[in-house]
Amino acid sequence: MTSELIHHDLHINSYGSYLRRRFGCRVSKVNVDGGFTCPNRDGSRGTGGCIYCDNSSFSPKGTEAVIPIEVQMASGMAYHRTRLKSEKFLIYFQKFTNTYAPVERLSELYRRALDHPDVLGLSIGTRPDSITDGAIDLLADLARDHYICVELGLQSMDDAILTGINRGHTLAEYLGTVERLAGRGIDICTHLIYGFPGETRAGFLKSARLIAGLPVNSVKLHQLHVVEGTRLADLYRSGGFTPLTLDEYLGGVCDFLEELPPQVAIQRLYGSAPLAIRVAPNWDLKNNQMWYRIVNELKRRGSWQGCRVGSQAKTVNGEW
Repeated sequence: MTSELIHHDLHINSYGSYLRRRFGCRVSKVNVDGGFTCPNRDGSRGTGGCIYCDNSSFSPKGTEAVIPIEVQMASGMAYHRTRLKSEKFLIYFQKFTNTYAPVERLSELYRRALDHPDVLGLSIGTRPDSITDGAIDLLADLARDHYICVELGLQSMDDAILTGINRGHTLAEYLGTVERLAGRGIDICTHLIYGFPGETRAGFLKSARLIAGLPVNSVKLHQLHVVEGTRLADLYRSGGFTPLTLDEYLGGVCDFLEELPPQVAIQRLYGSAPLAIRVAPNWDLKNNQMWYRIVNELKRRGSWQGCRVGSQAKTVNGEW
């Protein structure tokens, strides 16, 4: 391993390591619900949402819009202080589309979150089609004094897949939003899902090469999983969707990491819906167990993040 960014034991550039290098202490993300909705649910871009989406499958307990964000923050920070001995925090506006509101409303919420002395910055989960120039100006202004990360849900770079899952945006919209965010002092995270109907491993790996050529600072990956109450659950039960096996997912993610440049931090490698609503796949692994399955597979291969990156995989300005 030749990159100083790659954690020697993990064989990847973990986001936790990135934050520790940047801030010099242990930093945790605290999830809050800001009371947003989604343009793919209210008719602006579509209705019904993505075929796999149920926000309760990834929203921690205690994060509800009726609870003031200060109370949500206090609960989350206390949890991470006890569990991980975290010293500072990023507030993660996670649920639904967290730039989908007037700029005045965004400014009020974001500034309330940043008002806590132990909060270093924000992570804002949103869609590529739902962040206005005014919202970007606001985030750039906040980024002068705080860490700001915009997490863009791309999910797939294949427009046919995006249409099939009722995503409601295109690859071109994602690329345009990345371009508008670039150079504003804002970190960019891209969310991707592996295992969509009709998706191949080769198709998924193209996403690593796409990210390699963009000013993206971090990525989140997880498998496509089926939860109750979604159209994907109906498709699964009718025989129209077969989830990836654990070995297929492990192999695809390790291939992806090998093609991802080492400067891109890894925020997530797995998603796990609560057992009460989980339909498939049932791998019965906790997040840390999946991380170490992936780490051990990289070690078995004798590989690491970025080991297959060639001279063609450069960032936009042609430098690492």
